[in-house]
Amino acid sequence: MTATPDAVDHHIERWLPVVPGLDADVEGAVTRMIKLTRHLRAVKERVLVDLDLPAHEYDTLHVLAGRRGRAAPSDLAADLAMAPASITARVDTLLRRGFVRRIPSTVDRRRVDVELTDEGYAAWRGAMEIQGAEEHRLLGALAPTERRQLSDLLRRVLLVTERPEGAPEAN
Repeated sequence: MTATPDAVDHHIERWLPVVPGLDADVEGAVTRMIKLTRHLRAVKERVLVDLDLPAHEYDTLHVLAGRRGRAAPSDLAADLAMAPASITARVDTLLRRGFVRRIPSTVDRRRVDVELTDEGYAAWRGAMEIQGAEEHRLLGALAPTERRQLSDLLRRVLLVTERPEGAPEAN
């Protein structure tokens, strides 16, 4: 069975005469990953605009949700790869929108933590559900076993990026 050609197949056809040594499988896989990433990024951007949720606010809510709705500002800064002082402005904006509140830390009485409110959780969840629906729509083209196989194959490729250059491959 031959797969239906897509835009990447046409891209490869154009480049093969120009770059005779082009590995069509590598070019196809990488170009498809790039196109899928761009598509999902565009969907996320549209969702956030539609929900009046700037990306930096969504990212902060996402980190908080991933920490079970509560974190120290220093933890947020680390997760977002930001300077701790920069988190204050983000938290202030989310506070004004009613998406978070500041609460005393349970581990250090000198510290104040940031906690998601129900409104903040709902805003984050609304954006996540729409994005997730698109991810499921795309990967719905594959059977469950194929999705598992794709995930496993991409894990192997990603592990190469996580390994220091020149380090031996783990078996």
